[in-house]
Amino acid sequence: MKYDKKTAKAHSRATMKGIWAAALMPFKDDLSIDEDGFRSNVDHWIGDLGIDGFFIAGKQGEFFSMSLDERKRCFDLAVDACAGRAQTIMSCSDQNMDVVIDLAKHAQKCGADYIVVHAPILHFFKEQDETLLNYYRTIADKVDIGIALWSHPDSGYLMSPELCNKLADIENVVAIKYSVPRPMYSELTRLAGDRILVSTASEEEWLDNILELNWQLYLCSSPPYLIQTKHDRRMREYTDLALSGKAEEARRIRDSLDPVRAALKNTRPAEKPHSHQKYWQELLGQAGGRVRPPLLELTEDEKRATRAAFEACGLKTSA
Repeated sequence: MKYDKKTAKAHSRATMKGIWAAALMPFKDDLSIDEDGFRSNVDHWIGDLGIDGFFIAGKQGEFFSMSLDERKRCFDLAVDACAGRAQTIMSCSDQNMDVVIDLAKHAQKCGADYIVVHAPILHFFKEQDETLLNYYRTIADKVDIGIALWSHPDSGYLMSPELCNKLADIENVVAIKYSVPRPMYSELTRLAGDRILVSTASEEEWLDNILELNWQLYLCSSPPYLIQTKHDRRMREYTDLALSGKAEEARRIRDSLDPVRAALKNTRPAEKPHSHQKYWQELLGQAGGRVRPPLLELTEDEKRATRAAFEACGLKTSA
């Protein structure tokens, strides 16, 4: 690692910036990992789109369908594919704490920059905050690598800003992906923004969060490589403009992407986000591939509707 436990917060503040994307993992027809396709995607995402970092083997990457060895392989593959050109944050989330710690140690050993651990599903709701404090403290005690928290509705609850403020005191907790309503993440920014980097997955809210909350990090979902192309880097453009204080120009470019956002949102079938996004990737010339069961594939009618919306959304795909 390029830092130690004592300097984890300072290092993240200095280097954990810009646009980070949650990587979808392409699978071949036999459902094995498409390593060459993933490497090609990473080269495109870094070289053509200017993405700064990657969230690996998370919900977007279908970690829940992978074996422990496959998840570790994804970590190794991402570090090798990025080759120092972009940073990595590895999802070590699991209900079994031994698995979380095993993955965290592997991430630290293989050269990952950070790890992320989402709030676990709790089977008892008594002393919830103390349980979660104990959960993250136990993990943090076992590794030196910087840890990002992640709270989202899939856990069955949301961690409060007050709890996250306490978790921000852990030495190597450096960030949080806070998938909550804006008033909650605004409050956490006020409480703990001096100790952890606060972010959320909503691309639609990213610009306002730069301008109004002084955020430096988009952490992270799939829009950075779904609403951009080599010839149309509007998310990168409005981000750089906003970070340099050019608010009005940034807003104009951000708003120009509304037809692209609408095309993605309006054609995405319920319960098929992975297969829909992978098909959109293929329309962009990226490796998309299969989804693993029990996730559902798109029907031919759904593909036709998506392709028509893609072609009409105004995303520039050639010079």
